Amino acid sequence: MKKLFLFSGLGADKRVFEFLDLSSYSVQHIEWIHPFLQEQMEKYAERLLPQITAENPVLIGVSFGGMIALEVAKLIPVEKVILISSARSAKAIPSYFKLIKTLKIDKVVPPRFAKKPNPMIYWLFGIKTKEHKALLAAIMRDTDETFLSWAVESVGEWKNETRPSHLVQIHGNKDRILSCQDADYLIDGGGHLMIIDKADQVSNILKKVIA
Repeated sequence: MKKLFLFSGLGADKRVFEFLDLSSYSVQHIEWIHPFLQEQMEKYAERLLPQITAENPVLIGVSFGGMIALEVAKLIPVEKVILISSARSAKAIPSYFKLIKTLKIDKVVPPRFAKKPNPMIYWLFGIKTKEHKALLAAIMRDTDETFLSWAVESVGEWKNETRPSHLVQIHGNKDRILSCQDADYLIDGGGHLMIIDKADQVSNILKKVIA
């Protein structure tokens, strides 16, 4: 049975994968570890390597987790890297992430405020149903504030410009956080958390691309 290593997103955890049909695979969730002060994403990815326990693994990353998966793929041979609602290079990172880093907005607006769901947050993530809003609220509530601050700054500093040949990108055309219109698989109406409300479509694509 093929083993998948799953990287959850910024302000998210392994619960976002619960809606996918991954029953045909052996699954291991990568656990986020505490970042060092001003640690670069590349160095952080290196410290996650002990959790990768298979040769030529398949890595699946959602949002921020996709960026980390790409950095891991620079360090070890991998069979495939699959990005869901993520970015494949620094060119795809919106300017507001860099602005956050430059202006130190996270110092003015404490991360705990970003952890409180509100209509704007739900709109940004493309969340509509009461059930999905409750899930996002629970995930945000449980997110470590130190990790959140570090991750936001890391996204703004990310410098990757390389697209590996084994990369597959799945994206929604209604993603309001990380836009992409030239993904390998573009899901109509998919928002940033389409892994939840478009899980059937995402699952079908995964079955197609994971040999």
